[in-house]
Formats: sequence, C-alpha cells, structure tokens
Amino acid sequence: MSRWMRLLKHPPLKAGVGYLDRLPRSAQLPQDSVKIVGSPNIPVKVYVMLHQKSPHVLCVTQRLRNSELVDPSFQWHGPKGKIISENSTAQITSTGSLVFQNFEESMSGVYTCFLEYKPTVEEVIKNLQLKYVVYAYREPHYYYQFTARYHAAPCNSIYNISFEKKLLQILSKLVLDLSCEVSLLKSECHRVKMQRAGLQNELFFTFSVSSLDTEKGPKPCADHSCESSKRLSKAKNLIERFFNQQVEVLGRRAEPLPEIYYIEGTLQMVWINRCFPGYGMNILKHPRCPECCVICSPGSYNSRDGIHCLQCNSSLVFGAKACL
Repeated sequence: MSRWMRLLKHPPLKAGVGYLDRLPRSAQLPQDSVKIVGSPNIPVKVYVMLHQKSPHVLCVTQRLRNSELVDPSFQWHGPKGKIISENSTAQITSTGSLVFQNFEESMSGVYTCFLEYKPTVEEVIKNLQLKYVVYAYREPHYYYQFTARYHAAPCNSIYNISFEKKLLQILSKLVLDLSCEVSLLKSECHRVKMQRAGLQNELFFTFSVSSLDTEKGPKPCADHSCESSKRLSKAKNLIERFFNQQVEVLGRRAEPLPEIYYIEGTLQMVWINRCFPGYGMNILKHPRCPECCVICSPGSYNSRDGIHCLQCNSSLVFGAKACL
C-alpha cells in the first residue's frame, strides 16, 4: 500500500454532536391550531408546506369571527372551479373553513370564498367576498461546500486520479450513517510557484456535503435528531476532524512526506442556500415566510437551483421552471 493511502486510512470516527451556526428560520406555518382570516380589502397570503396539511383558512374577517352570524352560507372557488366538501385534497368544514390535505404545488393559486349571512334574524342578507392567494413552499436545499488543497504528483500522473477516488470514498463512508452524501464539484491540478521557493504540483478539490431524505438513507429515522440541519452539522464536524487528523498524522511522521498529502490550513467551508426549480425566496413579497422557498408566482420562474424567482412576462402559471 502506498504511503499516501496509509495516510488516508485511520480508525473510523464516531459522529460528534454539533449544531449549525446558521439555522434556517423558516416558520413552521402549517399547524392544525393556526387559523387564517380574510380581509375585505386585499387578498390574504397563505403558505402551505409541500405535501403537508394546511392551516384552517376561514371564510370570515377578524370582525365577523367575533360576531354572531345567522344562517351563514359558504361557497369556495379555487383555480379549478368550485370546491365541494367531499373533495379528497381540499375540504370545507361545517363552519366554512377551507383545509388542504397533502398540498401539491399544482394547488397553488387564488381561492375565493363567498359568504352569505344575516347579522340578526330581522336584518336582510349580506354578501361578502374574500380572496386568498395560497402558495406552496419548501425548505431550502442547503448544503456545505468545501475546498481543500493537496500536494500532488505530476499533474498528468494516474496517482492523482487514484487518490481522488480514494478520498471521495472515505469522505462518503464517513457521513453515510448520517444520511448525508458527498459530491465532487471540481478537481483540478495546477503548478504553483511557492513564496521564495520553486514550483510544486497541487490538487484543488471542491466538494459538497448535503443531506438526503431520511427515508432514502441507510438507517431510516424519524425522530428529532434526524433533522437535516443536525445531520449536516455532524457531517461537517466529522469532515473537519478528518482533515485535522491528517495534519496530526503528518506531524508525527519520522519518514519523509508522501508524494500526495493535505496542505495544512487550506480547508475552507461555505454554507449555501438553494431553492428547487420553480421556487424562490423573496423577503419583500413574502415577509411572513422570509427564508422559505415559495413557489414562483405567474410572471416569474426559476429554472435552476438558484435562490430567487426571475421575472418572465410570458409565464402564466405558478411554479414555472422555464421562461418560454
């Protein structure tokens, strides 16, 4: 076994406990206890996490909610027309509230409630129309991006390729039990002129560490410790410790340095937020959900995993992934 292969091999690390410095502040909006009332002046925005149950959307204003209504009659219309109470995905309660089950992005759009009622038995029937704009949203797809540099063999050497594959295998195995994955983003070899020294070959690695859905990981799990942010934090700690241990092993060596080895102090890390195609963040448009990836409204789109929905006048649907 070559010297650099022995350097990479070390006893397996146990997952350390740690938390991300920057937790996403997306509000957990859809709760059974949350009830949203309408406004007679402007459409009210409602945010529903994808594939989850919605809050109760009431067919009353705040003032009417605290009043008696005689013989109330409720009727809801959505993007696809009239909503009936027997609908499996959108249900109307006996008090006229609209509740979505397993919300899909195609259900995003404008919903209108028509209310008829009498303030008292003696008074005439009054009519009220309330509009809501219901948006699907998702948590950001966030991940860590690492860069590291290694002293390398000559740039055309097959040893560099073998080393790259071995390094990725070790890093991937390190975070496997956390349902995280390591992806190589870029690998380049360059000749670098050192300060007051000659040229040396260096490998520049850029890789990402992201969390998988827990049901797709090797150890399905549903408790609080399986949250994506906690698993990513532990993965980050393991990777940092792995590179620190390489420095410690090199420092204890009595032999000459191997041809390929980690250059101390070159590990850098950044935290990256991304939204899935068709979704974006907009704190001005969605102040109640500032760090949510909200479905793009008509007139905008997001074709890649960027952060924002971009303007597109020809886009007529929610969740556009292209501007045609």
